[in-house]
Amino acid sequence: MAGMAEEERETLLALQLALSEEQFQAFKYLLEGQIPLSKLRPATRPDLCSLLLQHFPGQALHKTSALFRQLSYLDLIQRFQLPGWEDVSSPSTSPGRLEDKLPAAIMASSIRSAGKQRVLLERELMQVAQKMGREWQEVGIQCLGLERSRLDQIREDNPNSAVMQIFEMLREWRRREKQHATAQHLYACLARANMDPEVLSYLQSIGGF
Repeated sequence: MAGMAEEERETLLALQLALSEEQFQAFKYLLEGQIPLSKLRPATRPDLCSLLLQHFPGQALHKTSALFRQLSYLDLIQRFQLPGWEDVSSPSTSPGRLEDKLPAAIMASSIRSAGKQRVLLERELMQVAQKMGREWQEVGIQCLGLERSRLDQIREDNPNSAVMQIFEMLREWRRREKQHATAQHLYACLARANMDPEVLSYLQSIGGF
């Protein structure tokens, strides 16, 4: 048992070291509410390994694999053969996307019927945040109608990651828009800005328009 625990710890540490700083912060964010913030926020990578082992005894790798799926870190799931890695599509073929598993006509139909109506998911907001440029505060004020004071607060709360700042801005927009926080609505807001075309293309792909 001791040997298995040590192997689990070594795998967890290797995983954390494989993450960029922004990926590490995103991973920690998804653990909020499951690990006390007083321990989670200042945690280094070795600290986080210990916290995972402590709070998810015997299930730390399963938990990590599940969170990596949410963040679309599918290449790491395969590389380290985390639980469920056999079911992960090759990262070279748009990892984790249903388009790779269903006929195009069926997928397009399902996206058109659901994408226009449903609220954007957190993992989708994270994808947008990772593609958006650093002029996010201007976008927040001019395109999303958010208050400068709230954006300043978001920046102060997430000083180490621009991606997490953008993600929180998008979550704030989603909270305000409620059921109207769809891919189409966000596209319409961001289309007015000098936005990276990749952001708009992504919103089109998940919104089916």
